[in-house]
Amino acid sequence: MLEEAEHDVLAGVDLAPSRLGDAVTERFTRAILEGRLKPGDPLPSEGRIAAAFGVSKQVAREAIRELAAMGVVHIQQGKATRVRRPNADPLGRFFRFAAGGTAAGLAEAVELRRTLEPPIARFAALRRSPEELAGLERHYARLEAALADVPTWIEADLDFHEELAVMSGNRFLRLQMQGLRPVIRQVMELFNSRQPRSRTDWRATLRRHERVVAAVAAADGEAAHAAMIGHFEAAEAAIAELFPRGEAEAGTPAQKQGGTS
Repeated sequence: MLEEAEHDVLAGVDLAPSRLGDAVTERFTRAILEGRLKPGDPLPSEGRIAAAFGVSKQVAREAIRELAAMGVVHIQQGKATRVRRPNADPLGRFFRFAAGGTAAGLAEAVELRRTLEPPIARFAALRRSPEELAGLERHYARLEAALADVPTWIEADLDFHEELAVMSGNRFLRLQMQGLRPVIRQVMELFNSRQPRSRTDWRATLRRHERVVAAVAAADGEAAHAAMIGHFEAAEAAIAELFPRGEAEAGTPAQKQGGTS
């Protein structure tokens, strides 16, 4: 079966001379997306790829490197390059680079998150499976158990919001949220490193998550959307304190400390 898939991928086609590497990369990405090459399957050797497509080994090598940069294959020295399940690692590296730890970059990451998450919550409410809802409830229980334990809370909170993206049923939204995770963790650490918060404050934050869970459990997309908007609106003062307009425009690192997420 694997040999048939490999033959299908390597079947000769006319490639535009100016874009040989792109054409080879596209042929393999298409085979992976269509399931003809599956996670764990080995790629043909550079020599076989070069011969099949009528390109040089250098072009074949660059195409494989491009696939690796996209995170869809794993290169190991002395071993066959293998297909890997698509993940958000390359996107996460890009977001960390783009944010750069500056007030401007982190503020823009927060804006992106606030743009994505209300519709994610709506989709999650309308599309979630019973198993996914149970997973979201487990993350909520972790949040409840982690009140005032900042490192544990942050990990549970990140998992909670990522689970909603999974429940949305949209691969692109899921990958966006997974890619944003390292930057959002940095924002959360700033939020939670301000002066100690009271038990009442922690409970208020937990209740905002509870409203999201309740709306998703009720399959009420509009309520889930509204609950997520309310969740972010409650943090507006802390965001403004963390990222004053002048600092964000200048792109300097945020020195102040804020609330929670």
